[in-house]
Amino acid sequence: MTLHEPIGYLAAILTTCSFVPQAWHTFRTRDVSGISLGMYLVFACGVALWLMYGLLLAAWPIVTANAITLALALAILVMKLRYR
Repeated sequence: MTLHEPIGYLAAILTTCSFVPQAWHTFRTRDVSGISLGMYLVFACGVALWLMYGLLLAAWPIVTANAITLALALAILVMKLRYR
């Protein structure tokens, strides 16, 4: 394993884990008042594109991180639309 792979996986873990508290808080409290629908829509589209990019390159840290982050972002988006 080269040096760039552990760095990629660490970055993937940290950035993906950063969404867990927001998703958990939103699910638990059903409070979506502080969440920007526009921001999460644009963000989810960007993450989906990063996921496709990672798949095209077969860059598994990028694929893994963005697949999980996209799932979390979409969950937050669904809660935003449901609990307005």
